Amino acid sequence: MASKKTNSYNFPHPMDNDCLIGHNEVLNDFLSAWNARESYPIHPVWMLTGPRGIGKATLAYKIAKMVYGNVGDFFIIDMERNIDKDGKPKTDGKVISVYTVRAMIEKMQMSSMSGDWRVILIDSVDELNTAASNALLKLLEEPPAKTLFLLIVHQLSSVLPTIRSRARVEKMRPLSISQLRELCVKFMPDEEVSTETLTLANGSFGRIANLKKSGGDEIYAELIETLQDSHSNSADLMNMARKIALQPELYGILLDVIAHFRLAELYPVATRAIADVNKIYLEPEISLFKIMNEIKKCL
Repeated sequence: MASKKTNSYNFPHPMDNDCLIGHNEVLNDFLSAWNARESYPIHPVWMLTGPRGIGKATLAYKIAKMVYGNVGDFFIIDMERNIDKDGKPKTDGKVISVYTVRAMIEKMQMSSMSGDWRVILIDSVDELNTAASNALLKLLEEPPAKTLFLLIVHQLSSVLPTIRSRARVEKMRPLSISQLRELCVKFMPDEEVSTETLTLANGSFGRIANLKKSGGDEIYAELIETLQDSHSNSADLMNMARKIALQPELYGILLDVIAHFRLAELYPVATRAIADVNKIYLEPEISLFKIMNEIKKCL
């Protein structure tokens, strides 16, 4: 059994994180365009796209800090600043409202006319609802002068084609194992992170952070051990299902377990089952148990 840990780690918000590992090619592309802006106007809309947790927001904030002139010239749209129609914080929402975008536009129109550059950072475009996306599109159709848009995108296919067409799309790659190790040393210096956990992260340090905070790496190891144990039974699998069911963000480790055992034929069925787990009347642990049981049958 895995030992219990405190899971107390210090992962800074991207705004406060000065440690950018990787993505030098994208950063250098922007710096080249920025430094040559007097001769060749810089594209006003930069879309940073790639998997979650690889450093897109960290890069976006790094660029923003280099560009905007005054504090009042930096505008952020994200779930933390999401508001409802009355302007009150919308803490229970799953999408960014149009009211949040409209409030940002209003503030931008009232911002200083000092002549300095302004930055609008959206984290993330995937989370904008339809009305918010349309409001953004209208703004992008005629971008204000000396205004840079930094659009963070996790899944490019989820973004309106009309928004994509107005952006310079920079595709950011997952981090390498060595880059993940470097980040682990930086932010988890007292933690021994296994090669298996680094591999499990699929190039995303954000995923390592989530696994460590939730104990997901330990649950993963325990699940592998349980499935491999010839003496484990349905009760043991249900116990594991109940543990995972308490943390929906961990449902995806079942797909990692399938990959670990090279059971590609189970992947489509398991993917659909996990996607549907919140849409059916069964308790989540029942659906998770069924996936585990299918894995066990194949071993």
